[in-house]
Amino acid sequence: MKYLKSFWIFILVMLWSGVALLTSPCLATEPELIPREVLFGNPVKAAPTISPDGKLLAYLAPLDNVLNVWVRTVGAEDDRSVTKDDNRGIRIYFWAQDSRHIMYLQDVGGNENWRLYGVNLETDEIKDFTPFDDVQVRITARSKHFPNELLIAMNKENPRVHHVYHLDLTSGELELVAKNPGNIIGWLTDRNFKVRGAMVAKPDGGFDAMIRENEEADWKKLVTWDLEDSLNSGPVSFSKDGRYIYLKDSRGVNAGRLVKMEIATQNIEVIAEDSQYDISGVMIHPDTYEVQAVSFYRARNEWIVLDESIKGDFEAIAKLDQGDFFVYNRDNADDTWLVAFTKDNGPVPFYAFDRKRQKGIFLFDHQPDLNNYTLAPMKPISFTSRDGLTIYGYITYPPGKGRANLPMVLNVHGGPWARDGWGYHPEAQWLANRGYVCLQVNFRGSTGYGKEFLNAGNKEWGGKMHHDLVDAVNWAVEEGIADPKKVAIFGWSYGGYAALVGATFTPNLFCCAVDGVGISNLITWIKTVPPYWTTLLAMLHKRVGNPDTEQEFLKSRSPLFKVDEIRIPILIAQGANDPRVKQAESEQIVEAMKKKGIEYEYMLFPDEGHGFAKPENRLKFYAAAEKFLAKHLGGRYEETIQDSVQ
Repeated sequence: MKYLKSFWIFILVMLWSGVALLTSPCLATEPELIPREVLFGNPVKAAPTISPDGKLLAYLAPLDNVLNVWVRTVGAEDDRSVTKDDNRGIRIYFWAQDSRHIMYLQDVGGNENWRLYGVNLETDEIKDFTPFDDVQVRITARSKHFPNELLIAMNKENPRVHHVYHLDLTSGELELVAKNPGNIIGWLTDRNFKVRGAMVAKPDGGFDAMIRENEEADWKKLVTWDLEDSLNSGPVSFSKDGRYIYLKDSRGVNAGRLVKMEIATQNIEVIAEDSQYDISGVMIHPDTYEVQAVSFYRARNEWIVLDESIKGDFEAIAKLDQGDFFVYNRDNADDTWLVAFTKDNGPVPFYAFDRKRQKGIFLFDHQPDLNNYTLAPMKPISFTSRDGLTIYGYITYPPGKGRANLPMVLNVHGGPWARDGWGYHPEAQWLANRGYVCLQVNFRGSTGYGKEFLNAGNKEWGGKMHHDLVDAVNWAVEEGIADPKKVAIFGWSYGGYAALVGATFTPNLFCCAVDGVGISNLITWIKTVPPYWTTLLAMLHKRVGNPDTEQEFLKSRSPLFKVDEIRIPILIAQGANDPRVKQAESEQIVEAMKKKGIEYEYMLFPDEGHGFAKPENRLKFYAAAEKFLAKHLGGRYEETIQDSVQ
């Protein structure tokens, strides 16, 4: 089964089109403060998965306040923790197809050098299958038809590239099965668990899809995607007989569509398409390798069922709960599906759906305490940018505050080749609960809206991408929603860069800024990306800029060189082990502000990377950010016991 590859990141981070109309102020009182612990602490339970044989259920839950994997027998209450992490917690885990091992990835201090571990449920032994320092493991493939095997990719021989290894779970033996010549960024396996496809980075920033008949044959080019198509396209799966390949493909059209290509002739059959929105999710049957359903993420995620045999299943699942659902896990017999719903006004509920009985069994909410508080609805919005593009996003109003002349936080997503979506978003609920409008904008360069919109962001970091954010603020002010004197900008990663751009390029628009792991100097950032990003450098040079040939241009788009323009206070947070945005990105702008006597707060977390995994660190950051925003926007602040002690 193929589905959104980022599903768990989506769930755990989320656990992280008409415009809104102006209405008269509401007379209702403000709701009770939602504790930061409920919003940003560990989930009570999350990410359930069923064993391939359908007998056991695994899930994440805290053990001594650290997320670990728990297992219970289906239909019983014999829950037990099977992992013993006592530091960063486990966030990425999955069942081996033998139903005896639970596998998980873990790094050290956020350095993203993932190691692969496995728990033998029969002996409780925990084994490190990749005991290599400074090596990153990626999961390439697993198959129900090869229960004792995994294919993994590692940069063990060369930190710049990942080769593919066959892992025997019984013996622990690793065997090299596909060597990366230096330009391959991804791999695809066929029904026989053989590496037959590869995505190759091109010097122009595009990609080639390569295939081979077998592991001994030479690679041959099947499809080439130029830069403009590179982020809307890519291989999905081989057909069962190996004669066809499913692709996401935007060649000749605006949005990435799902096609079926005959390998011998390269003739294509269009399976699903939309003129504006890229294909999002693809659900493929694990035995027949036929596409069963696809989704498009418009204002919300919308599924289209292609296989009539599951139409009744989707209709029954949709009735289980409110919100948008994802079928993300199924047992080998295909009798039980696990389903998650995301909704804007409550926690994420998980269900086990019995296909034979057409009945859903509620498992748990990820954070049930949220049901005790008033959450704010998230509304889709749109407006027209200064150069005529339609920009989409979401707005969340503070309950009990009305919708007029309110303090507002522009919450900018990371990536930037990503997008904000509808559903439970802890930061949106936090900001609304504290008395602020939360505005989230899918500025140009965001994904999902077709290649014309995405490519409109090329070479526009700090340019038109920022203009879209400025236009969003102006839209909210003109609509009477936002108080123009009380607008903050807040974001992580690219969003952190955007916050620094807001403070330096348009300092009169915002009253304060919050930057989490953001880039201050595009030149130093591109020159210090992780070694295994080097295959993507051509794309970065085309979409952002080349530090060797466009130094002045990149300086003109870097907040570090405009520190003199800062007129507002800034809060900066950084993980010391961040491999993507190095610590120096924060410290060089902090040092520049210090020399200029500019007001700032700086939080360095020595045991974190690109984002904060440990709940105590998240809570420390959000407490500081909440106090910072309350000082400059006038919203509410949750006083805790720690505050009274200090």
